[in-house]
Amino acid sequence: MADRGEGSKTVADNRQARYLYEILETYEAGIELKGTEVKSVRQGKANLKDGYATIRDEEVWLNNVHISPHDTASQVFNHDPRRSRKLLLHKDEIRRLIGKVEQKGLTLIPLRLYLKGGRVKVAIALARGKKVYDKREDLKRKQEKREIERALKSR
Repeated sequence: MADRGEGSKTVADNRQARYLYEILETYEAGIELKGTEVKSVRQGKANLKDGYATIRDEEVWLNNVHISPHDTASQVFNHDPRRSRKLLLHKDEIRRLIGKVEQKGLTLIPLRLYLKGGRVKVAIALARGKKVYDKREDLKRKQEKREIERALKSR
């Protein structure tokens, strides 16, 4: 799990992921970025909403994550906002992910993009898509919890 302690600043959060997927495991990965992408991330111009990760040739790639072009950089040095970006993980972590994704049919999704010690990191999750009835069950549980808290506060 990503360390939320000292020196960690969240830049982008994929809040919808916890609603759409059942999170099984999380991993912290570095992300290979260009200079203008790093500047944009530091300004908070990133969106993880439709992002997902794939494994190709024993490398993990982050796809469909939007990092806006840096506004003060020239178009020559700027980047494609939705390009595939390589994630930096250890070989044994990648092998473990390959086995689980291929055998169990799980998905890799980004949960949050953050700065840690001056470097850009991404928390990716091994997840299983929720069925409609699972989502309804979660909403019921959340509603019941709110009602209990309201009843305890009103005393």
